[in-house]
Formats: sequence, C-alpha cells, structure tokens
Amino acid sequence: MNFPPPLAGEGQGGGGMADLLDAVEIETAPSPDACVLWLHGLGADGNDFVPVVPELGLQERAVRFVFPHAPLQPVTINAGMVMRAWYDIADQAIRVEDERGVRASQRHVEALIARERERGIPASRIVLAGFSQGGAIALHTGLRGEEPLAGIMALSCYLPLATSFGAEASARARQTPIFMAHGLADPIVPHALALQSKMMLETLGYRIEWREYPMPHSVCMEEVQDIAAWLRRVLP
Repeated sequence: MNFPPPLAGEGQGGGGMADLLDAVEIETAPSPDACVLWLHGLGADGNDFVPVVPELGLQERAVRFVFPHAPLQPVTINAGMVMRAWYDIADQAIRVEDERGVRASQRHVEALIARERERGIPASRIVLAGFSQGGAIALHTGLRGEEPLAGIMALSCYLPLATSFGAEASARARQTPIFMAHGLADPIVPHALALQSKMMLETLGYRIEWREYPMPHSVCMEEVQDIAAWLRRVLP
C-alpha cells in the first residue's frame, strides 16, 4: 500500500480555532469524505499510530487520519516530568481524577472535530479514536457531543469522570457505535476498570462492540484486524 507521506497539521486555525492542536495527517486517497481522529497515549505523540494506517487496508476508501499531539504538561505519577498528556494522573489507581485537564482536552478535541466539519466532513463520517489516555478522552468527548459520530474507538482505556456522565451525556450521541478493546494482562489500565466502564455504558443503552486480547498495555495484530473490520462497517 502506498499512501502519501504524513503532513504536519497547522498549529493555528481561523474562526475560533485558537485551541487547535498540531497534528500529523495522512489521507488514504484524494478528497477524503471521512475522518479518523486518533488520540495517542501518555508520553507518546501524534506519530505513535501512524504506522498502523497501512495495516488497516482502507486504501479503497478516501479517509483522512488526524493524529494530534497532546499538550505538554507535568505528570504527577511520572515524578512531575513534562510530557505530552491529555490530563494529569496522580496515582496508579486513578483515585483522584484531573477533571480540569480532561475538560481542557475535550475542548481541544471538539475544536479538531469542528475543523473537520468545516472541511466538509459531517459528524456522521468522523470516527473519534484513542489509546489509553487518548481513548479515555475519545469516550469522554464523543459521548457528550451534540451530534452522533460515525463511531468511537476506545483502546486500552476507561471512561473518565464517570460520576458526572449521566448528567452530561448527549442523548443524540447514544446512537454512536462504540468499539472497546483491552488487554487481559494490562498492568497500566486494569482490565476490570475497562470492563466496569463498558458495563455502565451498556446499562445506559449504548452499543458496545467489546474485544479482549492476551496482551499487556499495547496493540496486537489481531486487534488491528478487528479495528479494520469495524472501521469498514462504520465508514461504509
């Protein structure tokens, strides 16, 4: 598969796009009519999942992949080191959540979704995806949106700010298909925490396609194949 080389996204946008993050972009074909907005995990950057694109086998579809770089900020659990993060993490058990950071990242992602809509791609053709912290922000943001998306892909993650979710969830976003996948041996985000989020969402009426794999906090080839099949369904 031969795709055009990645392009660096613009750091500043017009018309209220001051919060627009820098991003790596790949288009599988000219004039894309769909977008996958994919958020990386803690300490990585937008380049992290770029190598996955050719493995998805979507060359027959015109899809724009957008891989934004999270803001740089100190992370408490990593001794306060400054790194790319969607929000702060104070402890491994995530007993105290960084609500301010989560909501700030929500605004960043909403700005990226708005830009895709300005470029002519409707919400119904936008998939919001993410791994680990990025997956948490994808769930948090996508399920609060005013319009349903083509899908939400949440890998090795959980639903943050779950206690406020019921009051803030968008009724229209309940139509959005959700793909959740997790490693059974994940030492970073416990499998039980992801399962708890999945069960809560199902109780509220959300459609979840759930997958488990014998892997740690990572992505395996079987998972990539399942992701590709799901993307073909939600972006026909």
